[in-house]
Amino acid sequence: MENERLVTTELHRDDEDLDTSLRPRSLKEYVGQQTVKENLGIYIKAALKRRDALDHILLYGPPGLGKTTLAAIVASEMGQNIRVTSGPAIERPGDLASILTNLSHGDVLFIDEIHRLSRTVEEVLYPAMEDYALDLMIGKGPTARSMRLDLPKFTLIGATTRAGQLSAPLRDRFGMTFRLEMYSPEELAQIVTRSARILGMQGDQEGIMEIARRSRGTPRIANRMLKRVRDFSQVKADGRITLDVAKEGLRMLDVDGLGLDRVDRTVLLTMIDRFSGGPVGLDTLAATTGEDAITIEDVYEPYLLQLGFIQRTPRGRIATSHAYEHLGRTLPAAASQNSAEQVAFFNEDI
Repeated sequence: MENERLVTTELHRDDEDLDTSLRPRSLKEYVGQQTVKENLGIYIKAALKRRDALDHILLYGPPGLGKTTLAAIVASEMGQNIRVTSGPAIERPGDLASILTNLSHGDVLFIDEIHRLSRTVEEVLYPAMEDYALDLMIGKGPTARSMRLDLPKFTLIGATTRAGQLSAPLRDRFGMTFRLEMYSPEELAQIVTRSARILGMQGDQEGIMEIARRSRGTPRIANRMLKRVRDFSQVKADGRITLDVAKEGLRMLDVDGLGLDRVDRTVLLTMIDRFSGGPVGLDTLAATTGEDAITIEDVYEPYLLQLGFIQRTPRGRIATSHAYEHLGRTLPAAASQNSAEQVAFFNEDI
């Protein structure tokens, strides 16, 4: 199951306490996303000079990169309270109205997975974002009348992994939009070093970097791996994270040198061994591996595409020569020719 994977970017229940203790509290402590940090620092200082609320912010990018952490930092830097909720939790317009009317001037409202807000809730959010007002309908039928309720000036921070699913009217009402990028191994090493220090652990630079390299560019996965390697080092070693300890701990967790786990390798090996490298359709791949098609497309494929291990073509998925090499398989001549033909077909189709 996807929620049991060590390398999934989704939040685990046992991550929450760990994330709370390891999260940076200021922009200075926040590692990575340099351009986002610099711009936010300027906008926050300008808003504080004007003694005004910060403009609404949209954060988007893959899960696990620190959108929630960044929202909390913005509230802290502004010296304001933050109210945290999510799109699926706001089921009715009345739910949103209750949240908005309980905000104070300058407060930050953080809505995670904002793309999952219903259209009726969005309609209530539009005047709240633009005019800081809430339009309410009182009564029903012929006696119904509308009433406008003024709201305190607040900052909405929306976070989404699917910016394309946001409606244009909602997206246009954000004054600032930032995309969070995947982290480099060097940036992740800084995060792991800081987390290890907070957890009271000692580690060699080589051991820290080994965890960082296998973390798929995601701080959440890096902290999760650090926690598991810590357990291994305390039981099987002297409690210090060395290169050998990190390698052995991650080997026991079935995470290879590139951060691929058993499920990732199963998907690749299915394409190579059963379908000669492809092309293979998504539904066929899902039925063969026993995984849900949407899970393969949204959870497994992005990192495999990023590594260049698979290609998407109009005729299906193809395993590349890089996948064969990583898994120790010999690339058949027919598969190589087939891959070249598929790529040529794809380029012509574009």
